[in-house]
Amino acid sequence: MKAARNIFYCFISVLLLAVQIGCTDPNTIIDQNTSIENLNWSYPNKIKIDFKIDDATIPYNIYLNLRVTGNYRYSNIFLLLKRKGPQLNASTRFEIKLAEADGQWLGQGSGNLYSFQVPIITRFKFPAKGTYHFEIEQNMRDNPLHEVSDAGLRVEKVSAQ
Repeated sequence: MKAARNIFYCFISVLLLAVQIGCTDPNTIIDQNTSIENLNWSYPNKIKIDFKIDDATIPYNIYLNLRVTGNYRYSNIFLLLKRKGPQLNASTRFEIKLAEADGQWLGQGSGNLYSFQVPIITRFKFPAKGTYHFEIEQNMRDNPLHEVSDAGLRVEKVSAQ
């Protein structure tokens, strides 16, 4: 009985690993999220993401990943995105719309959590090959900003179509 249970658990683990590997998109450079402690995102708690660009001749799309609870008070969020790397030192402020005027969330909902993956920079060509450092900072008036679960970035090669 115990041996059968161990075999079952091993089978499930291998199956989950195979699904995860099989679902990896070859165009994805990074898709990383960072949890926000106690759902309270303060100014000093910047989301830091490092990744490597091997081909600076092709365009990339950069997406904001964000999850908020249904108790998030606003229909938008303002963010600062700082970008540093070879021949790049830039900072941009973005406003991301999260809900319609009637309160209908624009993201995908699961229970009391709403997920967003929003393109913030499209068809961007990095100036050179190398390692880049991005930081995301919440830029709302509330500090800390309540009911934010996690935030991050997805960087992917633009597929040739």
